[in-house]
Amino acid sequence: MGGDGDARHPDDAPDLILTVRLDHPLPGVPEGTVVLEDGGEVRVGGPLPPGLPTGYHRLQPDDGPSRSLVVSPGRCPRPSGRRWGWAAQLYAARSRQSWGIGDLADLGRLSRWGHDLGARAILLNPLHAGPPGPSPQPSPYFPSSRCFLNPLYLRIEDVDGASELEGLDELARAGRALDQGRRIDRDAVWALKSAALERLFERVGEDPGLEAFRQRRGRTLEGFATFNALAEREGVPWQAWPEELRRPGSEAVRAFAASADGARRVRYHCWLQWQLERQLEANRPPELIVDLAVGADAGGADAWLWHDTFAEGVRVGAPPDDFNRLGQDWGLPPWDPWRLRASGYEPFVQMVRASLRSAAGLRVDHVMGLFRLYWIPEGGEPADGTYVRYPYWDLLNILALEAERAGAYVVGEDLGTVEDRVRAELAERNVLSYRVLWFEPDRPSRWPSAALGAVTTHDLPTVAGVWSGADLDAQRSLGLHPNEDGAAAMRARLVEWGAAGEEASVEEVVTGAYEALAEAPCDVLTVGLDDVQAVPERPNLPGTVDEWPNWCLALPRPLEEMEGSPVAAAIAARMNSRPGTVGPGSPERR
Repeated sequence: MGGDGDARHPDDAPDLILTVRLDHPLPGVPEGTVVLEDGGEVRVGGPLPPGLPTGYHRLQPDDGPSRSLVVSPGRCPRPSGRRWGWAAQLYAARSRQSWGIGDLADLGRLSRWGHDLGARAILLNPLHAGPPGPSPQPSPYFPSSRCFLNPLYLRIEDVDGASELEGLDELARAGRALDQGRRIDRDAVWALKSAALERLFERVGEDPGLEAFRQRRGRTLEGFATFNALAEREGVPWQAWPEELRRPGSEAVRAFAASADGARRVRYHCWLQWQLERQLEANRPPELIVDLAVGADAGGADAWLWHDTFAEGVRVGAPPDDFNRLGQDWGLPPWDPWRLRASGYEPFVQMVRASLRSAAGLRVDHVMGLFRLYWIPEGGEPADGTYVRYPYWDLLNILALEAERAGAYVVGEDLGTVEDRVRAELAERNVLSYRVLWFEPDRPSRWPSAALGAVTTHDLPTVAGVWSGADLDAQRSLGLHPNEDGAAAMRARLVEWGAAGEEASVEEVVTGAYEALAEAPCDVLTVGLDDVQAVPERPNLPGTVDEWPNWCLALPRPLEEMEGSPVAAAIAARMNSRPGTVGPGSPERR
């Protein structure tokens, strides 16, 4: 981090940015001018005036260098009333029209079904973009970019010009044939979708909508698309590229983007993102809660675009604990807190803003990372790591500003090792806590209102997995040394809180668990589709790579069959009975 005398060390770096909260006493500044985001000007001197508009401004003292001034509301919006909705892995939620993987049109179908049952929200896995190429990354939490979407989620029939594409029926039949097994073959899915998309793009002429989209998303989109175009030619990671291509602003990169072939491929990747944005907008539910992954691939687009802000030679993870005795190495590079601040937090702003573009809610994975991250040296074990602090004041101010502009609430995934002061600060900022039935010592009726409540998560056992013992058996067979006492406590909780007799069926136990969850006064409750379908396998089993089909299992039954589920209907009826529940007929937030 520059502690050896590097100019990036905080003691030597200029103070380039100031973030303030309008709801707190404002700091004093030298006499000068605040140039507002909209071009207006305000004279200042001493304490900043409380009437400053929120936004990204510039503070220009009469004497001395200028600096960025971020004026934040300080607190995120809170949901008005209570709501419930599905928690879904979109890739797993296939319909009979899917090409081997759940897509954005399936999201629309899921939303309409939920609307009929009274659901208002849908919480999705991260839809972040992976690197280009024939073998898509299966983990949604290991993206190339957190600012853009994954083209795997496109419904090809809904792409512009698809109805006129010769041979589409044959591709569609091959795609739907991939639905026969539960194991998702992303390589095969992308081979078919890519073949169709390349042919559709060949028909795209001058399109004012595409050009307006490129203007709207600006240099971040152009940089992302340029990375993808280069990665098609040079492969990944970008660290293996010729030296002159490793910096986004280099003359060699500009020359490539301006060449005929380069410009065409850059435009193709911009076009893909345009199609994704339009399909997401057409299919999103009244309240889409998007998931923001904790990091991005070191060899991917974000790390190339903003590589000066990342620390080298370290990875993010978690220390050993009672649930994972070996600890975890997530393989993701952390931001260097001082380099991030010196950049004016641009990567963080772009990431949050992009995530909130079509969302009414944002789930921040591992929200403790805004305060500290566990750094592990490359080549070391998780036990060799240490915690590194982050400028949480600035990051939370920016998060609140972007959430206010989007009209969205924020959920902080605060599971695991969390300092008390972190939860206190998040609560003061109106960031909703995350409460899970497996972990909470108290019944759901005693949970806080400022929270999202759930029975389980993508990294934890499903109800069926706990009740049948299948999850524990899987861990034993893989030599993961499971927490036997913890598994027994989960099952006992289903008996006690879910009122499940020892001979109860899985469907009865699932219904009972969610009836217990419905006691919670939380602003948001989510119902897992894996539980509705009594799936015994969890989507992701920490501590495994290829030993478990992480992120690759579709739901056993298509959406068309699930829509008649008596379990879903019973859970929905109980969720709708909560006092103060906001139904789908209420005015939308967005």
